[in-house]
Amino acid sequence: MIGTEFRSEDLPCEDRFDHWRDMVGRMRSPSDISSAHAADFRARCRLMDLGSVTVWPTSFAPTRYRRSPKLVRRSDPELYHLSLLLDGGLTLEHAGRTGVFGPRDLHLTDSSQPYDLRPADPHAPRVVKGVGVDFPKALLPLPPHRMRELLGRGLSGREGFGALLADFLIGLERQAETLQPSDAPRLGAVVVDLLSAWCARALDAEDALSPETRREVLTRRIQAFIVRNLHDPELKPPMIAAAHHISVSYLHRIFPQQARGETVASWIRGRRLEGARRDLANPLLRTTPIHAVALRWGIPRASDFTRAFRGAYGLSPKEYREQALSRREQHGPHPRDPEAGSGAAGCRRRP
Repeated sequence: MIGTEFRSEDLPCEDRFDHWRDMVGRMRSPSDISSAHAADFRARCRLMDLGSVTVWPTSFAPTRYRRSPKLVRRSDPELYHLSLLLDGGLTLEHAGRTGVFGPRDLHLTDSSQPYDLRPADPHAPRVVKGVGVDFPKALLPLPPHRMRELLGRGLSGREGFGALLADFLIGLERQAETLQPSDAPRLGAVVVDLLSAWCARALDAEDALSPETRREVLTRRIQAFIVRNLHDPELKPPMIAAAHHISVSYLHRIFPQQARGETVASWIRGRRLEGARRDLANPLLRTTPIHAVALRWGIPRASDFTRAFRGAYGLSPKEYREQALSRREQHGPHPRDPEAGSGAAGCRRRP
């Protein structure tokens, strides 16, 4: 497991908001934090230290964060803070700009300048969900005067480099239970590479990126392309190389360096088998023929699928499905963590 988790419901009601305020102040540049929901505050956060980068997926009741000029003068950690909003709405005043952001929007702030980040609707009952990233400004290859062009702007996390960055940050939380602390430095380096590429593309300054960063980002683009096209039986190295305007030999040269030593073909096979494994364990798909599951994941020959599946998981697809569904019937579905703001009863005032 990577990261430590905070849940407000683990604390007494009267301590929750103060603890959140102190914790956020330590994670990012100090700010004045207030909320209309302070008396019954709900929040969750996973704090992941990835070398010089801190990533923290979070959900919290609508809250306002204000960093005044006085606070900037008092303490400046020289950080950029990236926010990926996943649910809810936020208004940001920063660097002479005011913008309103919604789900899958990205925005960047600089600890050296004041900001006012507040809920678009401070009395909204829904939680705000997102992923925050804090990192030293010195890590980016772009000069400060160019980075100022991005501050306070709403940029899309739905397409292009923004989507690559957003998907990677979301994936970190989903895989947090299986990742190990030893993975942290490498994951931090990937985050910096994706941030650098995203900023450079937004500023049309990609010449400033190192060859290593360009290779890392290209591999991430290739992996995202593969995942989108796993259903296509023709998904093979020549098709992938052509879609990215590179040679097949260059594709084979860069891929194992960036994908834990896997070849292109083995990486595709692993993603397909994992997708099929999930479908076979899904009770809603119990009547779907096994050959149809295989075809859905781009494996048209049933014999090829059976052989590959047994090699990966030690069971035939039929045996795996029977065991998975039987286990689910006996023990029920794996419980999902409730979102912040749901589940536990509200705080009660002490008499």
